[in-house]
Amino acid sequence: MRAPELTGDRWLNTGGKRLSLAGLRGKIVLLDFWTSGCVNCLHVLDELRPLEREFADVLVTIGVHSPKFLHEGEAAAIEAAVERYGVHHPVLNDPDLRTWSAYAVKAWPTLVVVDPEGYVVHVAAGEGHAEALRRVLTEVVATHEEKGTLRQGGSVYVAPEVEETELRFPSKAVVTAEGRVLVADTGNHSIAEFASDAETLVRRFGRGERGRADGAFDVATFAEPSGLALLPDRVAEQVGYHLVVADTANHLLRGVDLRTGGVTTVAGTGRQWRDGEPGGKALDVDLTSPWDVRWWDAVEGVVVAMAGNHTLSVFDPVEGTVRRLAGTTVEGLRDGPAGEAFFAQTSGLAVGRDRLWLVDAETSSLRWIEPAGDGFTVYTAVGTDLFSFGHRDGKAASALLQHPLGVSVLGDGTLAVADTYNGAIRRYDPATGEVSTLATGLAEPSGLVRTDTDVLVVESAAHRLRPLDSRTEPDRVEGEAHAVRRPPTVLAPGRLDFAVAFVPPPGEKLDDRFGPSTRLEVSASPPGLLAEGAGSGTDLTRTLQLADDYAEGVLQIVAQAASCDTDAEHPACRVTRQDWGVPVRIDRNGEATLRLVMAGDPA
Repeated sequence: MRAPELTGDRWLNTGGKRLSLAGLRGKIVLLDFWTSGCVNCLHVLDELRPLEREFADVLVTIGVHSPKFLHEGEAAAIEAAVERYGVHHPVLNDPDLRTWSAYAVKAWPTLVVVDPEGYVVHVAAGEGHAEALRRVLTEVVATHEEKGTLRQGGSVYVAPEVEETELRFPSKAVVTAEGRVLVADTGNHSIAEFASDAETLVRRFGRGERGRADGAFDVATFAEPSGLALLPDRVAEQVGYHLVVADTANHLLRGVDLRTGGVTTVAGTGRQWRDGEPGGKALDVDLTSPWDVRWWDAVEGVVVAMAGNHTLSVFDPVEGTVRRLAGTTVEGLRDGPAGEAFFAQTSGLAVGRDRLWLVDAETSSLRWIEPAGDGFTVYTAVGTDLFSFGHRDGKAASALLQHPLGVSVLGDGTLAVADTYNGAIRRYDPATGEVSTLATGLAEPSGLVRTDTDVLVVESAAHRLRPLDSRTEPDRVEGEAHAVRRPPTVLAPGRLDFAVAFVPPPGEKLDDRFGPSTRLEVSASPPGLLAEGAGSGTDLTRTLQLADDYAEGVLQIVAQAASCDTDAEHPACRVTRQDWGVPVRIDRNGEATLRLVMAGDPA
């Protein structure tokens, strides 16, 4: 199919120039449909960097930023995100999802390859497509070199000016027993240590470059560190380090000895988890975007908010192990026994008297987990689903947040929530079930930490720590409710022929020698939307039955495929996985088929 032209409200990283597919004829164009709050989209940014270097002469990558939340469509927010995540290619802001709709995109992230003559030749939804894209691009290059339609050289990327500040997009902070403030300086890829005044920089751990080297404080490197957790003294003495760092973009946990400044890797392989056992020896387990960490006595370990696959894990520093605590890897909001609960990009943790509090960014929710019998149970205080958000105070059942990233337990037992995309600090009182607003007008607050005197807010997009007087009388905001603006898929009630398309890239095939190479899991919110067809199976096609007494809902799809090299001496296999939350509207005139593309030619 001919690739639709690109439309949006502004371009970034082009020096103010508007680009068009017509003007890029002769180049291969890779469109990356993303949004800045989606952790899977951030994974894809990392996957694309080697490809952009390898095909620099012939490839133009364009990020099409199609926001999920209102805040993500604001000019300042997208500018901050492009810098925060090191996006070094042109970005089109598509706040009204016009380009998204023109390409019939149904998931973040989605990648589209447009050949030098302007035709769509490959589509891939989700992450883990780097090797497949390399093979597709190699084939497109060969084809168009032979046709004489490939244009080489030149770059449309123009680097923006970057302000220098002491902190750059900090994310979380902790306070030591001596009162010093440790800050995850995410944009500077380091940990900053401040004196008790939270203003005087004492030292840094990490030399400020993206990397994953262990060693002395001025040698070690991190990649977008986020969460920080101090170990109890008794544990720190045993293991030889005091601070655990969620080294998010490296998919690692790092240990920091606060006496010597030495940094070591304590969990993770550096590979991102795709499939397989979620636990084992800490240095043998693949992690995926650990976003926050917190010691919790109830599990005698460090709870890890594994944002990349929507689960909670426990790292035991003494035993040197990692195990799954809660979640199934399905993205959503479902309470109940920890092993059956759904989470959605958990990004902040805080320990209360008898429970662990957490904020789930993608469901705009405040939740908690507590011991129950021989296990743990998950509950929700604020939040309803993947698509509802806003800034509304009052009773928790009707209160709304917008993509919160941080939470802290205050001295009086109430909760302070860094309501990031509302630029606010919210308060939740577990005793009354009331939500109120403590502060507004902040630039993407992403973390909170209690000091001896009060609370510090990590104001990420303002590149600073900001004191907050939590004793001030809170406000009550009667804001509007909002919903994610993705256009729903209109389906007819009754029988639905459903399929996920997956075509292995050149040089690979589905390999079922040791069992099925594909897996499909289907569920719905509300569950009653699916009269038949829910559950797991190995075929990527299925007949579903949609109930006729629901007007709308969400189909939750998890698809996975393993493909292997066909002619290599030592063949490798790769797992491709995608989660879809497809908003649907039920109408008797709707479609009776639904096809989602995980990878392959859209034709």
